[in-house]
Amino acid sequence: MAIQNPNVWGPSPGVAGKDLRPRRFWYLVAALTALVLGGIGVALIVATVRDSVNSVDTSRSFAGGEVRTFHLVRGETKAIYVSQAGQGDIRCSIPEPWSGSMTQPDSSFRVTSSSRTWERVFEVRPGATGDYALTCTSERSAVFALGDPPHVGATIGRIAVAVGCLLAAVVGAVTIVVVTAVRRSRHRRRLAAGWASPPPWGSSPYGGPLP
Repeated sequence: MAIQNPNVWGPSPGVAGKDLRPRRFWYLVAALTALVLGGIGVALIVATVRDSVNSVDTSRSFAGGEVRTFHLVRGETKAIYVSQAGQGDIRCSIPEPWSGSMTQPDSSFRVTSSSRTWERVFEVRPGATGDYALTCTSERSAVFALGDPPHVGATIGRIAVAVGCLLAAVVGAVTIVVVTAVRRSRHRRRLAAGWASPPPWGSSPYGGPLP
């Protein structure tokens, strides 16, 4: 004879996602974190590249042998850039009166702007503010321009901050997503276990009253 027990506990009802903690809102926080930090990192890299390109004043470039007058400020260093095919002996001069210095930099620096590659060849530092005539020549066909010297320390610092922001975006977003998923899974199991637990009173599993 078959015995049926209407009080045998069946499978626990499903747990609604809205009942789980932490809420799905934290997935949105992870996405926003990645977006903001990643955007800052990309913006810093773009700004650094733009500043490097704009360091050369290509709007006032001049050909080799041509005389071009520039306004120089006392104590402010300017760089002389050249764009030429190959290597050639380069000479630049500023006629008297000139009380400043013109030196060759210890390191090389190149930047591409307006489809040309510019290389820093000299740095000038005037002893007095004024307008100065600059002449440069090269063994090859060359174009010259005046600009700002590269700020290596600042450039490296900005790139380091940009890379840090990009890494923080990835690590932060992944951490939030993983922690949220793990805690929601644990909460789901706790809720499911609560549904499956037998009641402390009522009928016994064999159909009769509990003793």
